[in-house]
Order: sequence, then C-alpha cells, then structure tokens
Amino acid sequence: MRYVITGKQMKYADHYTIEEMKVPSCVLMERAALKVVEILENEKIDCSNTLIVCGSGNNGGDGLAIARLLHLKGMHVDICYIGNKENASEENKLQYTIAENYGISIRTSISPKEYSVIIDALLGIGLKREITGKYLEVIEQLNLMNGTKVAIDIPTGVCDTTGNIKGCAFNADITVCFAFEKIGMLFGKGRFCVGKTYIVDIGIMPESLPDESKLYTYDKDDTAISIPKRELNGNKGTFGKVLIIAGSKGMAGAAYFNAKAAYLAGAGLVQIYTHEDNRMILQQLLPEAIVSTYETFDKKELKSLIDWSDVLLIGSGLGKSELSEKIFIYTMHYAKVPRVIDGDGLTLLSENLSVLVDGKQVILTPHLKEMSRLLQCTVNEIQENRVETIKKFVASYPVVCAMKDARTLVAGGDKDIYVNTTGNQSMAKAGAGDILAGIIVGFLAQRMDCRKACETAVYVHGLCGDYAKDEMGSYSVLANDLLDKIGYVMKKLEKE
Repeated sequence: MRYVITGKQMKYADHYTIEEMKVPSCVLMERAALKVVEILENEKIDCSNTLIVCGSGNNGGDGLAIARLLHLKGMHVDICYIGNKENASEENKLQYTIAENYGISIRTSISPKEYSVIIDALLGIGLKREITGKYLEVIEQLNLMNGTKVAIDIPTGVCDTTGNIKGCAFNADITVCFAFEKIGMLFGKGRFCVGKTYIVDIGIMPESLPDESKLYTYDKDDTAISIPKRELNGNKGTFGKVLIIAGSKGMAGAAYFNAKAAYLAGAGLVQIYTHEDNRMILQQLLPEAIVSTYETFDKKELKSLIDWSDVLLIGSGLGKSELSEKIFIYTMHYAKVPRVIDGDGLTLLSENLSVLVDGKQVILTPHLKEMSRLLQCTVNEIQENRVETIKKFVASYPVVCAMKDARTLVAGGDKDIYVNTTGNQSMAKAGAGDILAGIIVGFLAQRMDCRKACETAVYVHGLCGDYAKDEMGSYSVLANDLLDKIGYVMKKLEKE
C-alpha cells in the first residue's frame, strides 16, 4: 500500500520533518537531488548535455542541487533560472550561490541549442493560478524541444489536487516524486503529463502526514491485497448465497454478467430474480444459476427470496418503470443482508435516498453521471473536487461508495480513501460495470466486509481489464473478455 497525497499534505509533512524530526531543509533537498540523479543513472539517460529550468521556490532549489551533482560527474549543465531571485526561498538562494561558485552556467533564457535531457524544476506542488506570461512561454518552448524530459516532484502546470492543467503543463517522460505520489498525477489530463513515475524516499515518513483522511493505492505486486480464503471443507453454502435482482424485460445481459462474475469471484450459489422474458436465455447462458422470475410485483415471493439470501445485488438493467421502483423500494426497506446497488438501482435510489438512513450495510457503484444524480450536481462539479465529493457523501450516508471513473475511488467505513490504479480505456464498454458489481457481491458472499470487498473487487476488475488489453489491444475488449480473465486474476492472487 502506498499513500497518494495533495500538495498541501506534502507541505505539512515537509514542515513536520523539519520542525519535529529536526531534519534540516537543506538535507532533504540534497537527498532529493541525489535520488533524481540516481534515477537518471538507473534509467541510463544521457545527461551529457543537460538543461535544468529552475524557479525561485524549493522545487527550483532541487533543480539547482541536481545541476551541481551532474556538473561534478562531468556533465555539461545549463541552468535557466525563471523568476525573481530576490524573492526566492532561502534554500533556493543557497543552492543558487553554490551553483555559481562551481561555475555552472546560469541564464534567464533558454539557449537554442540541443539538449540530451531537459529537467523541469520550475514550480512544483501548490500551483493555484493559471500559468501565463514568461512561464507559459518557457513551458511551451520546452515541450517543443528534443531530449528526454524529466519533471521534479510533479510536472509544472499540473494541479496537485485535481489533475487539471493550469493553462499549460510540462509533458514529462519521467516524473520523480519525493516521498509520495501526488493525487493530481492520477486524475484528469494531468495523468497524461507525468510519463513513467518514480517515488523516492528522502526521509519523509507516512507518520509525518496530517491526521486526516488520506488516499492510498496498491501496486500490482502489493501483498496487502487479498481475496477471500477458501475453506478446505467448505460447500456451496459456506461460500454464500447471492440473490441478484436484475434485468428488466429484454435486458438479460446485465443479469448474466452480474451472476457469472459473482460465481467466478467465488460465490457458492447464485439466484437471479428477473423478468419472465429473460428466463430462457439466462438458463441457457448460465445453467449454474437458479432463475426465478416476475411479471408483476409479488411481495410474498420477493420476501422469500430475500430471506433465502446471504447478500444481494440489485439494479443492473432493472429499468426505471413503476414495477422496477416497487421491487427496489421493497427490497431496500425489507432486506437486512449486505446489498450492492448498481445501474438503474442508483437512478431509483436518487429519488429515494431516505432508504439509506437506516445504517444497513450497503455498497453503491455509481459512475460520475449516476453520482451527479445522487448529489443533484453536475459531472463537472464532481470532477473539479472528486475527493471531497465522495468524502462528504459517505459522511452523509452510511454506505461504501465506489465512484467509478478512469480512476475509481472507494470510500466509506474508514476515513481513508482508496484510489484504484488498475484498469484502462479498453474497459469503457457496455457490461463492464455489471461485472464489477458481480465481483463485489461474490466477495461479500464469502464474508468479506463491505469496504474490503469493494476495494478488492475494483482492483481485481481493473486487473482483468489490464490482462485483456495486453492480449487484445485497446479497441476490441468486450465484457465477456473481462469475465474470461477473472479466473486468471483470482488464480494469480491465490498463489501470491
């Protein structure tokens, strides 16, 4: 597990390390510079002719220190210093003086010659305003130049919190982050500016972060991720009975994807409650599932099915008719078992949010448009502040929420927020969300708690997409291809 933080949190951690741990700021700067040079060497980047563009803050101070280290290794280094030296930070002024004393070339404009590597140490974290004027001209010029491009901590122009581009951003091939990755590097257009990311230890520990909710993520080889354990003497009852209420008339596909994903995730027994018109196709597609059907609202039958289940999933392809709403409202009021609400269930929920106030175990899986209906706001408003949006939502309602996007966030049941970094653009196809909901309920059936089941399922679902894309490319992956990869991913995680 690794933390992903805002610039504000990073500044707090930096200050804590200096003031409480008594590590001088100049020591942290030297460690940072040494780590960047180490990455350059490990990546075998040609630094024989280096341009480093420095601002007047501590990010620029890092750049000045890197310039000195490369100069001492015999590399030719030019420094382009942008900003007011008189208003520079104390550490920046010190590094500037040292660089001057070593005879390193410092200019206030970029030389027209070719460079083998270009290092961005211009502004770093904490950028709030749009980039204009001289800074804009410099970044645009750098982006047009040849040479390997390296950003220090975060590419200049990328908002460290939202990932929005502030007018213009440096397009890096490599970004070297100090201590923690920055949230803005995972979201919005910012994620396309960072290139290959390295997170390096400079002596700032997780304990130095402020005592508030934090984002964290997993790497593909992270041992913290775990799937449910399989009892050697277990039977289908041991691994849970799942009720899936999905598929209005002619919408058998959603119910199929839900149910098969739940089985592939390890559920013991799955029963589908769907419209009568879907019976035959579902029995043919998935003979392992029990299929019960409705044509009208039958409270007695629905009650019996809910009583039978250990967990349930409702909403995928359910429709938004009066009949669908009756089934949804009754299920939400009567069921005592953990529930996953997906698809059309979320639209029905947006008109009946009062059903969430009873504190029962509920997982929601909205994409941004569905989230906007729940919150009565625009998608753009969510994108501008997605972390605070999901944090406030789970503080208002006793749920676990997986807010789906290119980077899905999971919150609820814990003050910290999980950000998923598996998955890719090939998964933007019909049925992919139904499969995620099925994996979640499959994990729930095996007695995982709501929060852990949700974040683990999101991680597994994304890995399925990654393996499918590796095999088929970005264009042709279908929902069935994601189903086909669930067993492969589960086997890999079981071995690990």
